[in-house]
Amino acid sequence: MKPFKTELLNYSFIISGSLVMALGVVGFLSPNHIATGGTAGLAIVLHHVINLPIGILMALVNIPLLLIGLKYLGKKFAIKTIICIGFIVLFVDALSQWIHLQSLSSNLMLATLYGGVTVGTGLGLIFKGGASAGGGTILAKIISANTHMKTSTVILILDALVVASAGFVFHSIELALWSLISIYVGSKLIDLILVGASNQKIVHISSIKNLNELSLIISENLGISGTIIKGNDLGNTEYKDIIFIMIDKNKLNPLKQLVLQYDENVKMIVMEAAEVLGKDNY
Repeated sequence: MKPFKTELLNYSFIISGSLVMALGVVGFLSPNHIATGGTAGLAIVLHHVINLPIGILMALVNIPLLLIGLKYLGKKFAIKTIICIGFIVLFVDALSQWIHLQSLSSNLMLATLYGGVTVGTGLGLIFKGGASAGGGTILAKIISANTHMKTSTVILILDALVVASAGFVFHSIELALWSLISIYVGSKLIDLILVGASNQKIVHISSIKNLNELSLIISENLGISGTIIKGNDLGNTEYKDIIFIMIDKNKLNPLKQLVLQYDENVKMIVMEAAEVLGKDNY
């Protein structure tokens, strides 16, 4: 029963993500001639060239790519992607052709930002459901599988081509630049949904003094624990131990003060914890 509930949740993400993405395309981006990344952006550009519904154009672009790329995708992922594209096409054309949704904003800045937010949120939900919106991702997988190019590099090139075509078709460099902002905002929303807004930092502390003593001071004063990693310098001539800590952002400054009080020559490296699984401190 648990796998059924999991799949039900996944499909709810896919359907809701498809609707939100369609809202962003129809309500913000397309009426203002702003393209987003991938096949959705290409469909927006083509819509203003051949005047076919955006949903139909997305289907026409995605179907051959799906057929070509089936062997590069897992069966389960491919099925979900096909279903997802079907929902996106349905919602886009329903909003534009049947409901006749008008532009939600004619201000280019608002349309760009909210278009990027809605499309990014939609894509994030779709990815969370274990599917893809098709197009660019599939083509990138095909190209990267047959060349030495990374998938992320191919996606970046494809998005750049879509933006360039938007500037050419709409006869405006400014609209192309707005499209870039929309793609950037969308990518940030995807990361936020998939990874979450991390409130934690990873800290590495190195000192010539006794790190066992420093770790006790940190634990007693801040109530956190960590791990002491044993190691040597690159010349294998000196032992160098490192304290590894995961800490909430609001405890970072008190940690700095404690460490500097203990050793003014301490080396401390702070990094972003992009994704944290588990509840224990390390």
